[in-house]
Amino acid sequence: MTRGPSRPKTKKSAPRSAWGSDSTHFFYDLTPDRVLEAVESVGLPCTGRCSALNSFENRVYEVELDAAELEGTPGFPASARQAPSITWRRVVKFYRPGRWTREQILEEHAYIASLVDAEIPAVAPLILHPRSGGSPGTLQQTQDGLLYAIFPKVGGRAPDELDSDQLKRVGRFIGRMHSVGAARVAQRKSTRVPLNPETYGRANLDFLLEGEFLPPEYQNRYQDAALDLCETLEPRFKELESRGSLYLIHGDCHRGNLLWNDQGPFFLDFDDCVVGPAVQDLWLLQPGRSDASGDDDGSGRRAFDALLAGYEELRPFDHTQLGLVEGLRALRFIHYAAWIARRWEDPAFPLAFPQFGSHRYWGEETEDLERQLRLLKSPVHSSGNWTNAGDDDSSDGGPYGWEDEESEEGGRHGR
Repeated sequence: MTRGPSRPKTKKSAPRSAWGSDSTHFFYDLTPDRVLEAVESVGLPCTGRCSALNSFENRVYEVELDAAELEGTPGFPASARQAPSITWRRVVKFYRPGRWTREQILEEHAYIASLVDAEIPAVAPLILHPRSGGSPGTLQQTQDGLLYAIFPKVGGRAPDELDSDQLKRVGRFIGRMHSVGAARVAQRKSTRVPLNPETYGRANLDFLLEGEFLPPEYQNRYQDAALDLCETLEPRFKELESRGSLYLIHGDCHRGNLLWNDQGPFFLDFDDCVVGPAVQDLWLLQPGRSDASGDDDGSGRRAFDALLAGYEELRPFDHTQLGLVEGLRALRFIHYAAWIARRWEDPAFPLAFPQFGSHRYWGEETEDLERQLRLLKSPVHSSGNWTNAGDDDSSDGGPYGWEDEESEEGGRHGR
């Protein structure tokens, strides 16, 4: 009989990383009644309709407001019949305890508000007014201590493909987004976690090792590749920091967090907002590499060039950062594996990731990490010069060699 994946072991203490502390709740008590109670406590009566939305890290729900009670009140249409149904819907987000501090979440909210003020399309949390007389603000707290925010419901779809003009448009918005993020960091030190080899690499590796998540036969190989990766990236990140090239970015800017409607694109879910390099928000939107994906006509490279061209219309881009892409991709591998490990006692995770902890899983993870290290150390990537990357005939491929494992819909490395 074939043996299934074993349940990984856990430890009570482990290094802190971008996934927060080890103490967390599993939202056992967050029933629909509690969700509606939280919404109504800030003066938003509901009809009782409440549906859970797809989210592992936090808990997110869509609720329907009571139009009959709200029509004609400040911020709402005078007549419920004259307003589309989406007007009366809200998205409620409950933050996982132990991940972010109150200050970090408020900085995320302030960053989004700055983007909206700069006319960059982003979905910002609403300012809430507790009935109990507490302070108004975007972040409120339930009686059980859960922090939550409420967002408007915005219609749109995640695009499967973007044409050249759409990519340039998105690139311009990201360039403006980064200008706002750079200005905020220049004014005051950010409380958000930095994206670097320490937070996304070593801290997560330490957690995996101390928790004995890796099988013995892969532990040394995985550890050696991860540490080599971090040592290779360290001087590059220090150079970027010295030049002021690390600032607030979206951090998880894949196509699942970019929706499109009749008015154009808009960005959502800034939960992974970090202080990091600009290229992180670009490669996640266009992660493919032609030679690995079967894209022999070079359309992947042209798509990335269009995205970058739009970016550079409004903000200069340091092309040496292109040499970080494979390293950032590898850090995401480690980061993602540690996320599953840290949340393994949450009942939703073993159901969603049954392959986690198996020998096959860690074998593939180890080989992927070693492959990324080879790519990072290749002359093309170490120099940051991708001009002739498409002519590389090596088995490891050029800078776009990728098979959509970073997509929101699936894969071992994308969340």
